[in-house]
Parts: sequence; structure tokens; C-alpha cells
Amino acid sequence: MVKVAREVEILLNNTVLSNFAIVGRINLLQQAVAGKAGTTQQVLAEYQRGVEFGLLPPVNFDWLPVLMMDEQEQQTFELLRQRLGTGEASCLAIAYHRGLWVATDDRDARRYALQMNIALSGTIGILVGLVRAKVISLEEANALLSEMIRHGYRSPVTDLSVLLSSSHSSDGGAEV
Repeated sequence: MVKVAREVEILLNNTVLSNFAIVGRINLLQQAVAGKAGTTQQVLAEYQRGVEFGLLPPVNFDWLPVLMMDEQEQQTFELLRQRLGTGEASCLAIAYHRGLWVATDDRDARRYALQMNIALSGTIGILVGLVRAKVISLEEANALLSEMIRHGYRSPVTDLSVLLSSSHSSDGGAEV
């Protein structure tokens, strides 16, 4: 069953879902986005392919509303799909037309989002937000980040303390 999204502000891409799932902390992602996030069918299909190939753990995403593309968003998706994966393209198409944020760690998707004036966050921004909200400690966040990196996440930083001590955005985007 597809949930209807009413208050979605940010779309989660597969890279972010995967990073939190692979370390067994999807609950932290759920807490961080607390009813503000959604995703697309294409993102969930990408995640499911990872599960089928044994790369990702099965996760219940029933808490995450799935947004459907309208005709105009579908046209934008088709254009973006020529350069991006289906998950990234679907998130950017919907975000562009609805004025939403996108949480992705995909370099190409982030580049296109910036060109399209779509606000961004990602795994780093979410971890920083969790520390600032005192949901987890800096040490726990750094341990999670290290584990994500061990599982293949290409993080721009290895220590979140640098980002927490500055007033700059955490990962080229804002925290969620």
C-alpha cells in the first residue's frame, strides 16, 4: 500500500537509506527525519535490488511515504534518467517541481541538484543533525560513520567534529 505524503519536505535517496541500513541503524534515520521525509518507488526498487543481491539487509520502509510522479515530473525524470540512475532521477524530478529537499550522497545527483537549485543534505548532514539534537553522541556518530565507510560509503570526512565546530553546512547541504 502506498502512503499519501502530506508534509514531506525531503526525499531520501537509496544512498542514504543504504548507509543507515547497512549499519543496522535505520531507526536513527527514521528519528532524524521524523515525519518530514518520503521517497519514490524507484528508490525502493533500487534498495530491493540490493537486498536481492545480498548487498543490503531487508528493511521495512512502511514508515516512509512514497511519492508518485505527475506528468510534468515524469518528463523531467526522463530527461534526468539519461544521466542518472532511476532513484536519483525520480527524487530530483519530484523535488524540483515541488520545492523539496533531497538527501543523497550520489556525487552526480548532488551536482545536478545544485544546478537545479534543489536543497541538499546527505548522510553526513543527518549524522550531524542527530548529534546536534543530542540523539547520539559525537563518538557514536563517528563510529557509525567509520562503519559506513568500511561498508563502502565514500565520505568526504572521517571525523564529524570538524563540522560540528563550524557554522558552515555539514556536507554541502543542511542537516535534517
